[in-house]
Amino acid sequence: MVNGEPFIHKPEDLYIPPDALEVFLSLFEGPLDLLLYLIRRQNLDIVNIPIAQITHQYITYIQMMTDLNLELAAEYLVMAALLAEIKSRMLLPRQPEAEDEEEDPRATLIRRLQEYECIKEAAEEIDLMPRCEREIFACAVDASTLTHERPLPDIQLKEMLLAFQTVLKRVEQHSHHHITKEPLSVRERMSTILENLKGADSLLFSQLFVRQEGRPGVVVSFLAILELSKERLIDIIQLEPFDELRIRAAAAVSGS
Repeated sequence: MVNGEPFIHKPEDLYIPPDALEVFLSLFEGPLDLLLYLIRRQNLDIVNIPIAQITHQYITYIQMMTDLNLELAAEYLVMAALLAEIKSRMLLPRQPEAEDEEEDPRATLIRRLQEYECIKEAAEEIDLMPRCEREIFACAVDASTLTHERPLPDIQLKEMLLAFQTVLKRVEQHSHHHITKEPLSVRERMSTILENLKGADSLLFSQLFVRQEGRPGVVVSFLAILELSKERLIDIIQLEPFDELRIRAAAAVSGS
């Protein structure tokens, strides 16, 4: 939605830098979430985690995030160190007399994963609940008796020049080298603008420019708008402060 109206068609002068879009297929809320994802993906038993296999996959994922220049939180690196410690403790030989008393190195991590899994499932169930009357509350206002007149802001020459500068920047991004160019007439462009305004309440300032004509065509259209405004054949309006300028036929012209 742009200015309260649906925006369906892509603008002709839309310019998207090559590195402006990034796609993230998976979003993890922390190291425990990542570990739980790796366990669920392989249908592993959370009580009997193969530490070596999970550690290898966890380190691979962190390396991939580093190669993509993603900012890693410190807690991910702390979890990697914890997995490495658990793996090393499981590789160490145990004393025969202490086998019954020594706790499994994975026990603390397993308890944390089980608690996190319960909290995550509860959060997912809450998220499936209706949001109305929980986060969103409907209200109704009778505005039929309200009357409010909105005076249109005055258009200054500075705003016209800024709008013209914006159109020039867009044209330069899509302009190409032209060997020859047919001469353009300000009077003909004035007639064209008046013809386009017939049957329309108003048009955006940028809609009166033909970007395929390059800088000369934009300059001719701008001069034609200024000349029409000087002769009081068109009105230059602005519906909201800082909104894009609009052009409409003057009352005398539209009435005739």
